[in-house]
Amino acid sequence: MNKNLYVVLMAGGVGTRFWPYSRNAHPKQFLDVLGVGKTLLQASYERFIPLCPKENIFIVTNEEHAQITHKQLPDLEAWQILSEPMRKNTAPCIALASLKIAKVNPEAVIVVSPSDHLILNDSDFQQTIRTCFEKAKDQDKLITLGIKPTRPETGYGYIQYIESKQELKKVKTFTEKPELALAKTFLDSGEFVWNAGIFVWGVKAILAAFQKHLPEMSEVFEEAAAKFDTPQEASALQSAYMQTKSISIDYGIMEKADNVYVWLSNFPWSDLGSWSSLHDNSNKDQYNNAVNAESLIYDTRNSVIKGPKDKLIVAQGLNGYLVGVFDNVVIVCEKDKEELFRRFVSDLKNKPNGNDYL
Repeated sequence: MNKNLYVVLMAGGVGTRFWPYSRNAHPKQFLDVLGVGKTLLQASYERFIPLCPKENIFIVTNEEHAQITHKQLPDLEAWQILSEPMRKNTAPCIALASLKIAKVNPEAVIVVSPSDHLILNDSDFQQTIRTCFEKAKDQDKLITLGIKPTRPETGYGYIQYIESKQELKKVKTFTEKPELALAKTFLDSGEFVWNAGIFVWGVKAILAAFQKHLPEMSEVFEEAAAKFDTPQEASALQSAYMQTKSISIDYGIMEKADNVYVWLSNFPWSDLGSWSSLHDNSNKDQYNNAVNAESLIYDTRNSVIKGPKDKLIVAQGLNGYLVGVFDNVVIVCEKDKEELFRRFVSDLKNKPNGNDYL
């Protein structure tokens, strides 16, 4: 267990692609998506417990979800749950957490991770983090974890690296969610890995990167940091978030910096970003259906059937569908058409009573 290792779990998303299971009040990270008896956030937290003291783990979430975060992770103190006043993507959330940690330990090495991803081999993952800690503790590298691709996936970002004899590879390019033909080219080249969105860096290295590549954001958050742990902290953060733009850490820093490296990882990983990925990672019957409901199923294959135990779902003649009952929403649609779920949510926002279903 390393006292200089700190963990930041990002838990501020709303899981639009998982609607209507994931809702504004109860997003994906707070759900037991795979039916294993723990939520994705709880599983992510437990994955890091062997690596560092629990007081070194911080959760960044929207202020409306601070209470449910504490309920699901009762071991954490209130100061370990960092509440964002508004959603501004990942760069502001990382700036906030990094400045908090820098005040506690200026020699810290930080792991930043989404809280809603699936990692199936915790021991391999933990060894990867230990190795990357050693690489990052000199405080001059920004390290991202790359996953060796197994298929030409169009839903993931890709990292191209420069081949070398060093285990830690210099990053050449980032590409977001390519078309299928380009994804196949990436796979065939052997020079690309999936971008897991998990980072390891020294706190000095990331704060220097903010100062260089996002100087305006760096300035407003450093001003807010002067009010940390005072009664003025909440108003200072409100002001900082209002002044800063919404931008991801990938666009804001990782694609610009010249000290970015990728560690090629082998642990099984999925971002569980869609119903299709949930199907891929669920137990399935002989007809390739992922069923988690009281159901009667006939002549149906390659589908997801999900609902509460007090509702009977009868499905017949389906191939590749999602059939779900979630509170006040019943959904029947093709599970692989990921873009439609964003449209459903967008259309509901324009309905007079749409928020009742979001």
